[in-house]
Amino acid sequence: MTSLKAVRGMNDVLPGAAALWERFEDAARRVLALYGYRNIRVPVVEPTALYVRGIGEHTDVVEKEMYTFEDKLNGESLTLRPEATAGIVRAAIEHHLTYERGQRVWTTGPMFRHERPQKGRYRQFHQVDVEALGFEGPDVDAEQIVLLARLWRELGLADGVRLQINSIGDKHDRLAHRNELVAYFRAHEASLDEDSKRRLHTNPLRILDSKNPALQPLIEGAPRVADFLRDRTLAHFEGLKRLLDDAGVAYEVNARLVRGLDYYNRTVFEWVTDRLGAQGTVAGGGRYDDLFEQLGGKRDFACGFAIGVERMILLLEDAGTIADDAPLAYVIHDAKDADVARDAARIASGVAERLRDAGHAVVVNAGGGSFKSQMKKADASGARYALIVGEDEVRAGAVAVKPLRGGGPQVNVATKDVVGAIHAPDRVGNATSGMAPRPTTT
Repeated sequence: MTSLKAVRGMNDVLPGAAALWERFEDAARRVLALYGYRNIRVPVVEPTALYVRGIGEHTDVVEKEMYTFEDKLNGESLTLRPEATAGIVRAAIEHHLTYERGQRVWTTGPMFRHERPQKGRYRQFHQVDVEALGFEGPDVDAEQIVLLARLWRELGLADGVRLQINSIGDKHDRLAHRNELVAYFRAHEASLDEDSKRRLHTNPLRILDSKNPALQPLIEGAPRVADFLRDRTLAHFEGLKRLLDDAGVAYEVNARLVRGLDYYNRTVFEWVTDRLGAQGTVAGGGRYDDLFEQLGGKRDFACGFAIGVERMILLLEDAGTIADDAPLAYVIHDAKDADVARDAARIASGVAERLRDAGHAVVVNAGGGSFKSQMKKADASGARYALIVGEDEVRAGAVAVKPLRGGGPQVNVATKDVVGAIHAPDRVGNATSGMAPRPTTT
């Protein structure tokens, strides 16, 4: 019988790799808590109409990339979520989350887009999604960007990412810009590629985001949304820049930055890197003040962003970040006499629980095996210490402590003194302080 494999573009994250995911996720949770963001959990499956209305009928996500299917019970069209913002806003409307005050929330988990898999871009991918709901001013826009700057510092990635910002205006600004943009590209329609010709009649703003090198001179000459911003929108953007200047966060204004989803307005931003080739955006977002109304709620203000977890892992690997999930100790127990062996197993379990009470990760050997085979398992576990309970230790009421990493003599200690006899190292860190490549070994 042929063995089954994972769906192409939907990848397993095995225990050896998951430690770095946990390193990133733990850091993200800590930083989000510092800014008062609380966890929200929304379904992976939503009504298809949520994304058609929220993201935009003529976006690439809705037209090409969604996993959509019919519910066999009632015939409703359902979709695996391609992003999290629309679902969070749906939940906020349904449960009246912003009725009394604004809400700062975040979620994390898998998203799904049907596209050609490539490094850092998969059919099932993971995001940390952060939303501030019910806040109008540029102070929350700046808060989220400053939050991300803090996260990059904590992860040791600050030297490897840079911030781009732009304002794409409000409805009236964008409509005026869109009309000029359509007129401009129609005058040069013969020079457009097929994808841009299609977008000209559905979503012309997305032409500005084309990666086709042949189109770049034409795009550079296109009308800029900045020339259509009204005073109120300009004031919002200038306020954001002042707040970022005050916070010491460097940025560049990218007049061609538009983002790929229709719900954005005013502020848009991306953190980009040169370390990942074509997949250079590691986090991005902006303001979406019209989305509540588009999804059937009362108009409200909102700003948010998402971090691509797979791309963050690639960056952390490139930076030589170490994330070790090995146990502190591996407990070996062995004796030829059956009664003594039972006592050894009992002592081993007791010692392990005492260490766990002190907050240490400990693995007790399971399934028996010779002393030699257990020592091999202890070494393979990555543990810093092997704790040995054999016949001599049972008689003495002691445990042998053998360092497996960093050298040092084997010593015997009373079972009650084990916690003080071993020390946990600094388990997580960066091989370098910035974004230097991981050193090679020979």
